[in-house]
Amino acid sequence: MHFTPEHEDLRRTVAKFVENEINPHVDAWEAAEEFPSHEIFKKLGDLGLLGIKYDPEYGGLGLDFSYSMVMAEELGLVTCGGVPMAIGVHTDMCTPAMNRFGSDHVKRNFLAPAIAGDVVGCLGVSEPGGGSDVAAVRTTARKDGGDYVISGTKMWITNGMKADWCCLLANTSDGPVHKNKSLIAVPMDAKGITRQKIRKIGMNSSDTAQLFFDEVRVPQQNIIGQEGFGFTMQMLQFQEERLYACASSLKGFDRLIDLTIDYTRDRQVFGKSVLDNQMVHYRLAELRTEVELLRALTWSAIEQYVSGKDVTKLASMAKLKTGRLARELTDTCLQYWGGMGYTFDNPVSRAYRDTRLVSIGGGADEVMLSIICKLEGTLPGTSNKAAKSH
Repeated sequence: MHFTPEHEDLRRTVAKFVENEINPHVDAWEAAEEFPSHEIFKKLGDLGLLGIKYDPEYGGLGLDFSYSMVMAEELGLVTCGGVPMAIGVHTDMCTPAMNRFGSDHVKRNFLAPAIAGDVVGCLGVSEPGGGSDVAAVRTTARKDGGDYVISGTKMWITNGMKADWCCLLANTSDGPVHKNKSLIAVPMDAKGITRQKIRKIGMNSSDTAQLFFDEVRVPQQNIIGQEGFGFTMQMLQFQEERLYACASSLKGFDRLIDLTIDYTRDRQVFGKSVLDNQMVHYRLAELRTEVELLRALTWSAIEQYVSGKDVTKLASMAKLKTGRLARELTDTCLQYWGGMGYTFDNPVSRAYRDTRLVSIGGGADEVMLSIICKLEGTLPGTSNKAAKSH
């Protein structure tokens, strides 16, 4: 990937924002189990950072996807996982389909305020009975006059407690499961919506909710794109979500290795530093190599995505590797920190809790493996020839 001077300027802008506006407050936000998302998003919006890849007509910068991923990578400098995830939901998970397929009405009323940082968005896909199984969505949106009437429940919704609107996936017909779904922009102050906070083992500063929709009315003109194409549009949004998860993890991985090197160099055991043990410094060298390999894979996928290529397999591979490496790296580093690694406020233990979500959210490891196998032609009923022609 060739990075332009504009990429590097963007890196510096985001890094400075993280240093001045986020990291000094992370510990307090983690303890409070929330952060002031409206305040932070407005500051990001004022800098143009919430619409990097979006249409200038609606307040975006009109740059390509690689610039958005530069921002994601720099957000890896944040000393917790919850805030970057909340920002990513807003910029790369609930808005891509709206920017690409939405009507002027939807863009004016939802996308433009999101880019400006005047509102907080969330994505309503997962449900209690089906997280990664998007086809199993049960929430319905039936037509009544000029409205959709929405009933159902959404689960594990990042930004859900504070969101002003939701990009909601719902069944709008009784047709086949891959052709009966639509994405709808739903104002979260609509009558019939209730929210319930979900507590988690990590990502504490990011609010997470279960959302209940009881006969909620929204205008049919709030549909995003064409009715019945919601499943396809959500699959496209997932590609950007998964690449965001990869890019935003890289600098956090590097930071954990750096912190562990410093700590093990100073920690004395049996008359020498822990780092002096060959097993330790060799293992850290292996982990650093794995991070660099993941960085190369991630940016290769991003570069190909920008050029218009189908990166379903590469994005799935990168997402799978990010989740697996997060578990391996944080577990190893925590072990080298010993008892200090097991304390609650330790940076390694926080990362251990936060990054565990990467193997679950946005498509679990097993879903990534199924996608890769399908495209490799190794699943029953598929062929290598068909996979290569994809």
